[in-house]
Amino acid sequence: MGFQPFQLAELRTDKEGFKRSIATKLAYSIGKDPQTASRYDWYCALCLVLRDRLLSRWHDTQERIRTHESRRVYYLSLEFLMGRGMTNAAVNLDLDHDLRELIKEVGDTLEDVAGLEGDAGLGNGGLGRLAACFLDSMATLDIAGFGYGIRYDYGLFKQEIGPDGEQIEQPNRWLRRRNLWEIKREDIRYQIPIGGHCIAYRDAAGHIRYEWRDAQIVEAVAYDTPIPGNNGRTVNHLRLWGARDEQEIDLERFNRGDFAGALANKSAAESISYVLYPDDSTEEGKMLRIKQEYFFCSASLQDILREHLDAGYTLAALPDKVAIQLNDTHPALAIPELMRLLCDEHRMAWDQALDITCRTFNYTNHTLLPEALETWPVRLLEQVVPRHLEIIYGLNRHFLDEVNARFPNDGERRRRMSMVDESGHDGRQVRMAWLAAVCSGKVNGVAELHSRLVRETLFKDFAEFYPDKFVNVTNGVTPRRWLKVANPGLASLITGRIGRDWENHLERLQTLEELSGDEAFRAQFAQVKKDNKQHLAAFILRETGISIDTDSLFDVQIKRIHEYKRQMLNLLHVVTRYKRIKRDPDAGWVPRTVVIAGKAASGYLVAKSIIQLINNVASIINNDPDTSHLLKLVFVPNYNVSRAEIIIPAADLSEQISTAGMEASGTGNMKFALNGALTLGTLDGANVEILEEVGEDNIFIFGLTAEQVAQARSDGYYPIDIVRRNAELASVLQDISEGLFSPGDLRRFQPIVDRLLSDGEHFLVLADYDAYLEAQARVDDAFLDRDSWVGKSIINTARVGKFSSDRSIREYADNIWKVSPIG
Repeated sequence: MGFQPFQLAELRTDKEGFKRSIATKLAYSIGKDPQTASRYDWYCALCLVLRDRLLSRWHDTQERIRTHESRRVYYLSLEFLMGRGMTNAAVNLDLDHDLRELIKEVGDTLEDVAGLEGDAGLGNGGLGRLAACFLDSMATLDIAGFGYGIRYDYGLFKQEIGPDGEQIEQPNRWLRRRNLWEIKREDIRYQIPIGGHCIAYRDAAGHIRYEWRDAQIVEAVAYDTPIPGNNGRTVNHLRLWGARDEQEIDLERFNRGDFAGALANKSAAESISYVLYPDDSTEEGKMLRIKQEYFFCSASLQDILREHLDAGYTLAALPDKVAIQLNDTHPALAIPELMRLLCDEHRMAWDQALDITCRTFNYTNHTLLPEALETWPVRLLEQVVPRHLEIIYGLNRHFLDEVNARFPNDGERRRRMSMVDESGHDGRQVRMAWLAAVCSGKVNGVAELHSRLVRETLFKDFAEFYPDKFVNVTNGVTPRRWLKVANPGLASLITGRIGRDWENHLERLQTLEELSGDEAFRAQFAQVKKDNKQHLAAFILRETGISIDTDSLFDVQIKRIHEYKRQMLNLLHVVTRYKRIKRDPDAGWVPRTVVIAGKAASGYLVAKSIIQLINNVASIINNDPDTSHLLKLVFVPNYNVSRAEIIIPAADLSEQISTAGMEASGTGNMKFALNGALTLGTLDGANVEILEEVGEDNIFIFGLTAEQVAQARSDGYYPIDIVRRNAELASVLQDISEGLFSPGDLRRFQPIVDRLLSDGEHFLVLADYDAYLEAQARVDDAFLDRDSWVGKSIINTARVGKFSSDRSIREYADNIWKVSPIG
């Protein structure tokens, strides 16, 4: 059943047509007239008008994909840190100027109306933000690329700071009002079996088949969000899955009065899509994480196969028409799920299914941290996905047979390369990164240093076995979100001087370097920074009650709170600086405002203690009349994309101080440099490549290299020896451990100091203390010459064109996915 082809009504994009569309939405979708409409009503109408125009281009994109039979890319990620949609959609549709003028006519501002939109609770940190940037770039480059993830009801927690400076986790009720950008696809639902057991039997032809019995059936429901490219007609989509129980309610139990029991299956099913990264320190938490990862992988793979078959292609042609990218190990269960669907549902032979699977998937590694390389206990996989465990065993046997053929009688190598770790601390464990590496066509790291370490350390045996499999694609960020949306003043200044081509060709910013000596341009550039600092200062005053000096150096570290990111090293400098100012307040200090933001995982107690210490130190420093005019410390709570868009354009200094060899890439470093901040960093992740681009005169590098870190660990690292040789450091640690910053609980932070002093402390915080302080002194000296600092800032913006996510996606398209623009 269907309509004959018909012409859709044209959606006008001129100012008058846009205005009429808004009035229509207010009247017929919101049920208000312009005279009685609230600011939120205007927001809703504007969102719907923009969404209509996105969907118009989405329909056109889908038609072009069908016509040109384009190869599709599917990006599987457990998180997508999207940020607000209104301004991003208006910018990419090139309607932001008209939208701003129309809102002004009704006595409001775009910033205030757009501010009513909460950040989508779909991501946490760099992994999710990278995924969002990549979706933006795929659409901008006219690539048929689509995201798959989970529609979390509450996302990651909302962070509040308690009376003692502690992190408090509250539900993030981002869906308490309807999400106007999404479209619920009632007709796209898939059944996901969980639990139960499998039996093997022979069919009439004598082939061994498997049947999955007694499983709970969870229903996956699709929700689509349109993803626009910039200044082009391509609009792709992000498809998210919500979990529902197939039966919803056990009516028989309900009628017997067992109301809680009647809803037990519904509650268990829906909990799968409740929160991002549930605490997995418990057995129940681990099982929920496995269920989440399998749930979205199964729904996504079923959907991909349905679309592929509906397009008239055979399953044998899947690798020629589809490329699936695994964003870290979270979606690795997609590999045995595709094998299950091909072998069990479509009756394909094992060897053919394996060949198709290995030519369809590719895997991005994002970490060398052991705790982030997922390993799941066999006993839990057996309870949640019994069929997949059998398939993983089969994949492992097949792979180890190949290893044995290449390296006979090398049992130690087989043990190291096995997907199943027989000596796990929690019983037998499946190494998900090994599974992803073996069964993917390409494995990539995300910065040149990281990719080298992946080959030489983490996957050394695999790189030797598959020498052509491992490649590098350095991460990037979308300039649309992180310059045009986040920093409209700088974007307008740049466009006024060099035109708009930089939006889709970020390397064109290089022409700004010629203007770094132009006195008028430097003054304008400095004024934009000043305006952004005033905007951040007003925001901080509203959020925290802390007043900061906009003429001070804004020293910023915003990222997930983790020991390897070394917020503690930053804090040790703050305390050291505070003590020095107290001793000699007239020493010609450069005023500093240190801004830190980030969330600690709910089960990561050390990171949560670091947040509390930051806030306790801030409470003392900010209220000390001897120092507060020279040093302020601010912790901005509930860090997210929208807050990053306020903080990053205002930063003078970008802190990227992770232990060398431990940060895969980092993308915050790229966003800061793009907005004219100078980097203070170790030779870690993409900092190495930023140094190559901007030059050593325009960046502050310090500390041990990755090789020196490895050597220190090998030789034996004893931080107590460093403290014995450094009286100033010893005094700082003593003040923290003995309660100078926690007068109500003198030993509150003793465990943090004990950890820093422990033999072999993994993150070598104290080993870099002296070098870090020396680098901070160089920062002070450089900031004293404001005119020179502005020149360095302009050069940073001009020279970071390499770090566009458009460049990253071109490399994926050419070297990994083998896809071309839709046309």
